[in-house]
Amino acid sequence: MDWESAARRLAAETVIRPESRWFQALATTPRHLFLPRWWTRTTSSSSSEHVWELRDGAGDTDAWLRDVYADTTLVTRVGPHHADHAEMGQTLPGGRDLRSTSSSTLPALVLLMYRAAFITDTSRLLVTTGSGYGTALACVRLGEEQVTSVDVDPYLVKAARERLAAAGHHPRVEVCDLTGDLPAGSYDRIISTVSVSAVPVSWLKALAPGGRLVTTLAHTGLVIVADKAPDGGAVGYVAPEAAGFMSARHGEDYDDTFPENPQVWQTAQHAEGESITTSRYPLMYVPDTWDVRSTLELLAPDIDHRQHKSDDGTRTVYMLHADGSWARATATGRRESPTVHQGGPRRLWDELERIRTWLAVDGDLPVRGATVTITPEGAATFSRRGWSATIT
Repeated sequence: MDWESAARRLAAETVIRPESRWFQALATTPRHLFLPRWWTRTTSSSSSEHVWELRDGAGDTDAWLRDVYADTTLVTRVGPHHADHAEMGQTLPGGRDLRSTSSSTLPALVLLMYRAAFITDTSRLLVTTGSGYGTALACVRLGEEQVTSVDVDPYLVKAARERLAAAGHHPRVEVCDLTGDLPAGSYDRIISTVSVSAVPVSWLKALAPGGRLVTTLAHTGLVIVADKAPDGGAVGYVAPEAAGFMSARHGEDYDDTFPENPQVWQTAQHAEGESITTSRYPLMYVPDTWDVRSTLELLAPDIDHRQHKSDDGTRTVYMLHADGSWARATATGRRESPTVHQGGPRRLWDELERIRTWLAVDGDLPVRGATVTITPEGAATFSRRGWSATIT
């Protein structure tokens, strides 16, 4: 199997300058070693429902090379189900109850995070493991002795160690909840390719003086780049590029960040609203955006977004919250202003409307390019042009 040619092609498509050290890392790292199997979300041949289908590289080496040496994310774990442990022909339901829980991130996005970290030749890195591919790239760039890699999943750590060794690398790879205590040591860079709800205090303690952290904020598209400050906190900014990663988990599967709330969900689908209005804007499904979604998450966190399209083309989007707030907006055309029903203690659609008006008037939202100040206790304040929001 001529994986070297495929890897060089991936490098040429991902890195602009061949003299870049990341070009060499991409061109010489056998990504297929880290991805013998993966899950693909597709539509079932027997129904219109989405399912996860298993892909096995060795069963079709041409497809293996094509899929693995492409700038794409490949899911390796769905719920508690590792692709390595699945039986050929196995499928899994693709609904809300079974989400992807580990993957090999598209190489360009890994490099975006690494470049934002401004890695130097002497940098001591702590990175997240996943498939181990991103760890291998860091080892090529720096040498294995400067790289520590962590994951909450014991099997992923074991598999990554073995696959890194097969690629000629032996970095420190440890089982660790990324949001808790980190492996002992002092790190010049902490780079997380899983998202966190807030910057863990353990990161600030583990960062060397002047060290840098790069991460994404859960349920947003925000990449946070921040350098350790003399007071033990950190100061930085929101990077201009948007990115999204799976949220950090703390065990076999995710906690119910967005619980089903069947009563709220039933109410949102069928009830008359306490407030019934016509929106001033066309229908928007918030998760399809990054700046609106990110701003809304900072100002009104933990909203569960859902959508439905009827056979006649009618589209409905829902916003639900654990406090009992809900909104339902329905429109028959893309340009039609939807009818909005809202109930509960808060008017969630009104919150969204305020942000969209802000965007329409100013042309952007202040979260784009905002300054980020993180206290030693992990509270992060985003600020720009007189606006600010704080998460803890």
